[in-house]
Amino acid sequence: MKSKPLSIFSYPQAIIHIDGDAFFASCEQSRNAALKGKPVITGKERGIASSMSYEAKNRGVTRGMRISEIKKVCPDAIFLPSDYETYSLLSKRFFQIVRRYTPDVEEYSIDECFADITGLRRPLRMSYEKIAEKIKADLDHELGFTFSVGLGPNKTLAKLGSKWKKPSGLTAIPGYLIHEFLAAKDTEEIWGIGPQTSAHLKKEGIGTALEFARKEQAWMQRKFTKPTQEIWQELNGKFVLPLDTKGKTTYASVQKVKTFAPPSSDRDFIFSQLSKNIENACLKIRRYNLAACKATFFIKLQSFRYVGVQVKFSRPTAIPSEIVKIAEQHFDEMFDKHEQYRATGVTLFKLEEDVIKQLDLFNEVLKAKQLKKLYQSVDQINEKFGKHTVFLATSFMARNRPQHLKERSDQPERKKLTFKGEGKQQKIGIPMFVGIVD
Repeated sequence: MKSKPLSIFSYPQAIIHIDGDAFFASCEQSRNAALKGKPVITGKERGIASSMSYEAKNRGVTRGMRISEIKKVCPDAIFLPSDYETYSLLSKRFFQIVRRYTPDVEEYSIDECFADITGLRRPLRMSYEKIAEKIKADLDHELGFTFSVGLGPNKTLAKLGSKWKKPSGLTAIPGYLIHEFLAAKDTEEIWGIGPQTSAHLKKEGIGTALEFARKEQAWMQRKFTKPTQEIWQELNGKFVLPLDTKGKTTYASVQKVKTFAPPSSDRDFIFSQLSKNIENACLKIRRYNLAACKATFFIKLQSFRYVGVQVKFSRPTAIPSEIVKIAEQHFDEMFDKHEQYRATGVTLFKLEEDVIKQLDLFNEVLKAKQLKKLYQSVDQINEKFGKHTVFLATSFMARNRPQHLKERSDQPERKKLTFKGEGKQQKIGIPMFVGIVD
């Protein structure tokens, strides 16, 4: 009988990738037992499918499909408004469970992560495969829905493994079996290889991931840039892409977009929505002590066409009242009272560290210093009493009118029901569960 290679050769680095199956819809099924086994779709407030349970996927529902189209293929579909607060809380639990086994966790997105378990076989007295199996079992049991897990010698192969048997799969790709897995996959199925790169590879006569992995290094360096070369190295079993365990520490740009329904031609309401976007974007960049040098303001028509303007600030700023004033000066360049609009948005970019500079002749920097201090107090109030306790008057209409009306106006259960001591703005970090919990 042929023995397996030692783990040190199969997994010189042992990386797992964990992916929540139909995460948003699964969160809803977990918190309400009556929804289990049914075609659940989130995104009702947007009028499209943001996430769908596997029961809905099996009926032909795909992401981005409109509710009217979904009803044709799945008449018994259950549509729910997105409850991002609960999804975020369950995501934090997800990562906390993984960190019981290893501190080296990269929170890749709200529903997936990478974890480095290299060297933990002896302390945990389990093989790498068993560790991955145990983490999956804990997640499935404690969160009430399934996860797909991949184990490999690097991030690229671990991600390939997590996609291998969805939902609720666990696939290990040891070094000595890499070629078998790559032979069964097209290049476009590999994480990091987009449609354009895949189309280029096909023109070169390369269809499978294995054919790509077997190309010579000199050819790779001649044909592709560093990111694609790194994927090629990982497909050959090397550990090239490190885990980002510190998370995001800065941003090159920040964008905030909000859709509302029904569409509107009310100038004051639409500008108020834009003001709200600006406040939210500024809140985020202040959190990272950043200031924006430029911005793009845009509004989305009912025809799904975008109209926008780009502006450059006289100095870097993270003060929403200043940016809103600039947006107001340019708003009529975008707005047409004869059109219907369905969304507004802002992108703050060319971000740099928000530092106080020397005083200038007209005391503009002194004013900026005072405003920065004012918003430090605003942030402290909002942190203590709840997000958006204090906001600009220009955002009042957007914040005090439902984002969606009529059939799309349903609120998530977490917003309708509160625990003792909670208010409209401030909530404790516990998801609301309904139905029977084992």
